[in-house]
Amino acid sequence: MPTETEPLLVPSVANVVGNATDGVAPRRNGLYGIDRETYDALPGRKRQLGSLALGELSTIPCVLHWLTTTYVFVRGIYATPSIIFRMSGSVGGSLVTWLLGSVLACVGTAVYIELGTGLPRSGGDKNYLEFTYRKPRFLATCIYAAYILSHGPPAANSVVFGEYFTHALGLSPSPLTMRLAGLLCLTASLVVHGCFPRFGLRLQNTLGFFKFILLSSVAFIGLLYLVKVPGFELRPDVDPPDNLRWEKLWEGEATGINAHAMALYYVLWSYTGYHGANSVLSEVENPVRTLSRALPIAMALVTCTYLLVNMAYFGVVSKADIIQNKSIIAALFFRNLFGPTTERALSGIIAISVFGNVLATMFSYARIVQEFGREGILPWSSLYASNKPFDSPFIGLASTYLPAAFIVLAIPAGDIYVFAVSLTSYCNALVMMSVSLGLLFLHSPAYRVWNWNPPFRAPGIAVVVFVVSNFFLVVLPLIPPTTTRMYERLPYWSHPTASLGVVLLGVTYWYIWGTVLPWRRRYKLEREWVIQDDGISRFAFRKVAIE
Repeated sequence: MPTETEPLLVPSVANVVGNATDGVAPRRNGLYGIDRETYDALPGRKRQLGSLALGELSTIPCVLHWLTTTYVFVRGIYATPSIIFRMSGSVGGSLVTWLLGSVLACVGTAVYIELGTGLPRSGGDKNYLEFTYRKPRFLATCIYAAYILSHGPPAANSVVFGEYFTHALGLSPSPLTMRLAGLLCLTASLVVHGCFPRFGLRLQNTLGFFKFILLSSVAFIGLLYLVKVPGFELRPDVDPPDNLRWEKLWEGEATGINAHAMALYYVLWSYTGYHGANSVLSEVENPVRTLSRALPIAMALVTCTYLLVNMAYFGVVSKADIIQNKSIIAALFFRNLFGPTTERALSGIIAISVFGNVLATMFSYARIVQEFGREGILPWSSLYASNKPFDSPFIGLASTYLPAAFIVLAIPAGDIYVFAVSLTSYCNALVMMSVSLGLLFLHSPAYRVWNWNPPFRAPGIAVVVFVVSNFFLVVLPLIPPTTTRMYERLPYWSHPTASLGVVLLGVTYWYIWGTVLPWRRRYKLEREWVIQDDGISRFAFRKVAIE
């Protein structure tokens, strides 16, 4: 049986009790002697992304077949543009921030294609940290586990759902109604994915495709307005915003470097797709081919769409309305063009689209939690690794649901969305800085003996740019803001402090579980690779007494 002294993420198929692909042994031809397309010991029937997505549409042999893997991770920009505008200080500054974020997202795409094709299994950053930072053993895994289990990534979009949902119903946007609507969104996602996984996956991917169509429609309608096509004029009671004229483009209050860094966070948060797909590669058909083809196409389409949507928003909605109404900029866009009735109806449609975002986030992060169960790191790991009772990682879903619900209910109402996005983005910057730095190590001659030879190699300059950009994204939020206030009630350092606290929590757990307890109780940890009765492979730790 493999023990902890062997490299992580290297299941020896000959020592696995069971078959890796429903009776078909993996072909020995790729990474560590195993073909990359069958690298993960997961039953073939569970590789559903790309076959279930969009129902019958995904069986068409066209670009859409590959894009269904990445549609589910497009966050959308129904709320972020107003915050980015406020942080940037001007329309021109906001558009430049979106352009810079797009460039960094494209650079990150190259980095994550190399990582995903080199280690094509679910878990994403967990796998890359483990592979690169092998000593002290399991330290990187424990830190990343603390991050995944504590920062509540679906919280931000559940708040956006609450705002658009209550707006569509004509309810007063009180803190209570938005909290309850956000909690309803989270709970529905838990039930759908936890109890009806096949339906949940179909719904998630359908809403992901619908979300892209909706954003494309906003961009197209905005273009029609900007070129003055008849029938696409502002309503008579709306003053033309005149935001895109060069003289007006740079008008606005100057903001500090902290605010610009935070604006860039929100842009990158909208581009979660470039590394989100890596989290569920075990459930992707032909993961290497799908990832290397889908991500570049999807990133190009999403980048163009996001930039055009921002032009549409600023062409139709005034600066004052954007600042005053905060997160419902898409609703204001439709109100100014088509009136309050259409605005309310489309707010409901946007809420449904945002629900798709929450479904996708719950889906991907639950799979990462399940991977921690498969590594044997967590207490009661067999429960986290299991797909019982509904053939879904229910414990992983619940572990994602609980911190998100806590953020929605406990953070001051006016700060929930900003805190949730900032916490997730800061943690992501810490992780991606470490992951990309590790990739630089793998590119160096000193690591050549590790046999890192993925089918796709990111340009060295792209990796360096990604490391440096994430380093600045970690450091700049620690600088006090000069003019723009991030939070209404929380201090500016709330999310960096919480993020660094998560790192400390992971280090503490690792030290107690992996060092203190074995030393005091005189045992060492050894682990073996097993197959559960539901077909999921995992590591199990054994405590071996030291004589």
